[in-house]
Amino acid sequence: MGLMRLPLLTASMTFVLCSSISTAQAEPRRFEIDPEHFTIAFMVNHLGYENLLGQFLEGEGSFVYDRETQELSSAQVTMQANSVFTNLDARDRHLRDDDFLNADDYPRLHFVATDFEPSSPTTGTLNGELTMLGRTEPVTLDVTLNQDEVYPFGHGRPTLGLSVRGALDRSDWGMDYGVDNGMVGDHVTLIFELEAVEQDGSP
Repeated sequence: MGLMRLPLLTASMTFVLCSSISTAQAEPRRFEIDPEHFTIAFMVNHLGYENLLGQFLEGEGSFVYDRETQELSSAQVTMQANSVFTNLDARDRHLRDDDFLNADDYPRLHFVATDFEPSSPTTGTLNGELTMLGRTEPVTLDVTLNQDEVYPFGHGRPTLGLSVRGALDRSDWGMDYGVDNGMVGDHVTLIFELEAVEQDGSP
């Protein structure tokens, strides 16, 4: 298991796009990911039998985004290594030890975006760097804007709903347990679903 290199974060994390808000309203705005609506998931093959689905249950992130120009800046996501969850206590303990995440020595995974390349009003590619196990490597994520509207209840703020997909080879970060013997796949698929809430004031 691990995180990102192609179409993760969130590891962030952080992510963004555009919308139909008018030019008069469009300007760089700061967004924070709602921790109650932030799913950080991964899939990795186990012995060829299944693609095991897991999550990081604790993560946070923020970014600055201009709806009109589709420019993204200051985007980052942090995930807590010891929050990894696969619905089996023994396996989760193993994932936290030094065969995998080494959560005692490296308690956080951190994604920082370097640039965002829009491909349409609702899609784009987010490039960035993931730091895990003391190493920093590039990661590319595909981002889709599902909705950009004022939230219909609760906080009542403008909110972006985003789906993010990606992948990585965990061995790029030195996490190679089970790779040579085919016990645990090297390639990890990333799945992020999130709501990002617009904040008051300047970025």
